[in-house]
This record gives sequence, structure tokens and C-alpha cells, in this order.
Amino acid sequence: MTKKLLNVITSLDPADGGVVDGPLRLAEIWRSWGVQVDFATLDMPSAPYLAGIPGIHGLGPRGNPDRPAGALSYKERLAYSPALLPWLRRHAADYDAVIVHLLWNYATMASRRALVGGTTPYYVFPHGSLDPWFKEAYPRKDMAKQLLWPFNEGRLCNTANGVLFTTEEERIRAQDRYWPYKVKAEVVGFGSSDVTGAAEHQEAAFRNAVPSLGNRPYLLFLSRIHPKKGCDLLVEAFCRIAGRHPDLDLVMAGPDQIGWKADLHAIAERHGFGHRIHWTGMIADDVKWGAYWGCEAFTLTSHTENFGMVVAEALACERPVLITDKVNVWREVVAAEAGWVVSDTQDAVNGMIERFADATVDERAQYARNARACYDRYFRMETAAANMLRVMGITPLRDE
Repeated sequence: MTKKLLNVITSLDPADGGVVDGPLRLAEIWRSWGVQVDFATLDMPSAPYLAGIPGIHGLGPRGNPDRPAGALSYKERLAYSPALLPWLRRHAADYDAVIVHLLWNYATMASRRALVGGTTPYYVFPHGSLDPWFKEAYPRKDMAKQLLWPFNEGRLCNTANGVLFTTEEERIRAQDRYWPYKVKAEVVGFGSSDVTGAAEHQEAAFRNAVPSLGNRPYLLFLSRIHPKKGCDLLVEAFCRIAGRHPDLDLVMAGPDQIGWKADLHAIAERHGFGHRIHWTGMIADDVKWGAYWGCEAFTLTSHTENFGMVVAEALACERPVLITDKVNVWREVVAAEAGWVVSDTQDAVNGMIERFADATVDERAQYARNARACYDRYFRMETAAANMLRVMGITPLRDE
């Protein structure tokens, strides 16, 4: 008999990054193994990014194609919908297991009310939302979360059949994050699907999409433009070495969801290097893969990063990675000698970018070779998909 999995997630908007891309990739793998995978989201059924995704139940207000561009309001981020709770109560028992993605949103609240005390096994995938960085960065919000924890997120997590962590580092950082904390922690791994297609064609597609770059070498940042990603650290560090390395540019690829780009661009302009930083907005498909293939190295200077799927994607494309030790895959990168890892301070990031810029051709080539080996050893998404099915006690119809 076909096994059925339900994912509950606020939105499948690709602008939300790896937290969306990961579940979609897992779903593709599970379907290829004969598992039925559905999604209950708080997107509108007419949201354009849902087109072509099977098993979608759009139950909310997100993704209105007629909405004006701009940052989401608090109400839109919360994505309240009166339809989600009754739908879950009617249909949760139709599935062999439910996975609740992320915390601190209305989907979490509805899931707690529908699933706690029920008969359907359920699992929580926090995607880094229990990281202590948020306490340091937003102390008032964190105090409110602690007050809410015993009544909602805590009840959901503490009674779940499992809370799924992508790395041992993430599990450790989440431990006793809030009180009471009695979760059944499971480290399942994570990763990215391997790159497909012709590298030369994909790189050409990227450079055609960013004509200001021409054929110049570049460092690549690809993620949301957001303070937690440490974009300001990277822009400042690049400007520090740009004068000594006139043959190297910086590409900042990703959606600017909070309107921070102007401030970051102003930093570069003050240094006189605004013309050497290229802002692409969100990129996807061949253009995205081409950005990886064409770069000298991939950079992610985050203050917190649950996993960093973009790191795994860069490694798959044989690119060395320059990351902070707040990206939870840093231990694997160090073990494989696949890049540079430093703390998330301005001085440390400055030093990392400088060391890479000064590295010899042979040193960069060795890191590139190690990058692909790192991906093969640690970050294949199929491994994480198989681990999650085993944790949930689900046997696929076809071989993994």
C-alpha cells in the first residue's frame, strides 16, 4: 500500500530560500520511491509559484499574484487562515505521518491544535528556528517566544514523535533553547540534489542575465538579502580587498525582502567600489547553477544558518566555500578542507576574503577538488531523504 506524507508549511514561495527548496526536493525524491507527498500551505491556490507542484492544498492568503511588490507585512508573514485548522482536523488521519516545517507562525499554531493528542504521527522540522542567535539579535521577540513556548511551540515540539535536525551542530545549539524542552531529537542530515545540465551552457545563461559583469571573475553570494546573512560583513570585506585585486568582482544574488540593498550599496559606494558589486535579485534554474559554476568561490557570512543548502549546491559545482562557523555545516567543510571557515565578525571575515584573494591558482584548485568530495560524502539529499523515512518508520514501495 502506498504510504502518504503531509508537509505543513506556511508558504512555498521560492523567495523564502532553502526552507522551501529543501522540502520540495525531498518530496521529489520520496515520490520517485513510491511515496505520496502532499503539502498544506497558507498560499493562495492561485499563487503562481505553486503551478506544476503536485499534491498542493493552498489554504491561505499568501502569494496573491495581484499584490503590489514590496516587503511582506507582519500579517502576511503570519499568514493567518481560518481554513487550515479544520482542514487538518479532517485530513490528518489520511496520512501515515505529518511533517510541520518551521516554528512561530500560524501554521504551527493550527498544527498544534490539530495534531497534539491525535493518532497521526507527526514530526517537527524547525529549519534553524531554535537557533540562539535570534535571542541575541531580537531579545524582545525572544522573550515573547519564551512566553508562548509552553502553550504552543513547546507543546507541539515536546509531544512530537521527533524533532528533525539537519546537523549535530544545530541539535546542540537548540538544546534547552526554551523551557520546558523535552524534545525527541533526531539528526537526519540534509543536502541538495546534484547539479544537472551542461556547465558551459549554464554559466553562459548567468552571464547573459547579468550583462554588467561581463567576463570578469567574481565571488558569489546567493541567498536572501537579510541581516542574519551577514551581507554587510561581506560587502565591507570585499571593499577592503577590491583595490588590491582589481580583477575580482562580487555578485550578490537573492531577493531583497526587507529593502536592505540600498544601505549595502551605500557601503560600497563610500569605498568607491559600488560598480564592482552586481545585484541580480532572485535567480533560478540554469541561471542559478551558472552563477555557481562561474564563480571563483561561494560566500555565506551568516550570523546563523540552520544548514545552508546553497553551500551544498556550491560544493556540488566544485566551488570552494567561504563561510562562518554559524553556518551549521562548517564542521564538514573543515573536515574536507573544502573552504575557509571563520567567526562571524568583521575582522574575521575581512581576513578570510583577503586570504582567498591572495591564494595561488594551485591552492584554489585543490580546494575546488575537495569541494566536490565534500558534497559526495556529506550532502546528497537522497541520504537525508532515506534517513527521514527510517525515522518515521515508512518503507517506500521502490528502492531508495
